[in-house]
Amino acid sequence: MLRPKIPTMPMPTGLATPPAVIEPTTVTRNAEIPPSATPTPAPSRPTIQLTPGTALALVGGGTAVVLVLGAVLVSLLLAVAVTGASVAVCAVVLRSLLASDAKRR
Repeated sequence: MLRPKIPTMPMPTGLATPPAVIEPTTVTRNAEIPPSATPTPAPSRPTIQLTPGTALALVGGGTAVVLVLGAVLVSLLLAVAVTGASVAVCAVVLRSLLASDAKRR
């Protein structure tokens, strides 16, 4: 009664198209590119220069990121602790109610 009906694969009705014929092509070489002139020398100074103001900004930004991440993690931990405490209180109340109901009978 509850047997699934498995569909059958239909047979192809039309003629199948023949595969496309791939013709080989000839490879032609391009004219060679002349070598470039002498390479430019690398700059002798570093790309990024840290001034005292920039270093202070980087330290301040890093401190702000650490403080924000710390606050978020502490708040998540506090939320888990409050939830656990409330579940424990609910369990104690339910246990007390069930125990008092059993004593009355």
